[in-house]
Amino acid sequence: MNQKMEEERAKEEETWSRETVPKVMRIVSSRLPQRDLISLLLVSPSLHRTLLSYSSLWLVIDLREMNNAGNRLMAALSMPRYQNVKQINLEFAQDIEDRHLDLLKTKCLGSLQNLESLNLNGCQKISDKGIEIITSACPKLKVFSIYWNVRVTDIGIQHLNISDKSLQLVADNYQEIESLNLTRCVKLTDGGLQKILLKCSSLKSLNLYALSSFTDEAYNKISLLSHLCFLDLCGAQNLSDEGLACIAKCKNLVSLNLTWCVRITDVGVIVLAQGCTSLEFLSYFFTYICSLFGIVGVTDKCLEVLSSFCSKTLTTLDVNGCVGIKKRSRDELLQLFPYLRCFKVHS
Repeated sequence: MNQKMEEERAKEEETWSRETVPKVMRIVSSRLPQRDLISLLLVSPSLHRTLLSYSSLWLVIDLREMNNAGNRLMAALSMPRYQNVKQINLEFAQDIEDRHLDLLKTKCLGSLQNLESLNLNGCQKISDKGIEIITSACPKLKVFSIYWNVRVTDIGIQHLNISDKSLQLVADNYQEIESLNLTRCVKLTDGGLQKILLKCSSLKSLNLYALSSFTDEAYNKISLLSHLCFLDLCGAQNLSDEGLACIAKCKNLVSLNLTWCVRITDVGVIVLAQGCTSLEFLSYFFTYICSLFGIVGVTDKCLEVLSSFCSKTLTTLDVNGCVGIKKRSRDELLQLFPYLRCFKVHS
């Protein structure tokens, strides 16, 4: 009897492994962080086989803030499951060095051919040499982040590229780039930014955080980015209502940060609200975030217009420091913006 029960139990486990586990994993695996997926590989041979059969799960390598990231990356790219990796995140992986990138090019070049996104933010041991290595090894690279790095200069960035000369090289060689983060690249001028705006028409995300040197001469050209969804202009002290009116021509804009754009008034915000009319069609897929923090020229008048044109999409509105906008109760706000989840004023 015991033997028969054992046989039945073994048969049930086999059926579970062969039929049920794959069905469950098909639903669950795509929603799990990569590190959890890797842990699941160790649970059982059947689960291991099931997960490896879904190639879409192994398009990302996430080693953010991890120790020994350089060696971990080498080990990962040596595995068959990562041969078509598209995204590598090494943000704040402090030990990553040029030599690791050199080894990747030497030993894992085939696994880098489909790489589209590389995040080296905070990797302060990477120098010009590392940038040259990685860009020459990744022909399909579209998104590159290297925020908070003091060792990289124009010499290395000739292959990607932080001064006006650098942006010229980006504009000439990466016209299909979709995301560009120029946070605190304080040496840039209108001329450099315009080179990007004139040639990189595929941009969907542009971060110009903490750059106060640009003027409307450059901001006006943002209107050329017909695919732009995300725009961060925090600290754009020279942006005027005229410049904002040009930006309002970006019909696909869904996220806009105007914090500390101190020259903006009701006039500019009203034109923005009236111009970005396609936002309601994107409300099911995107969150429209508008920050007007610290703009003293903005009043309740622009809030009313925003309500008229963006009420179906606006979920987050930050008007902290905008003294011309009065406090409202939750019910009053929901009458203006029924989908609003976060509202900041005079905090």
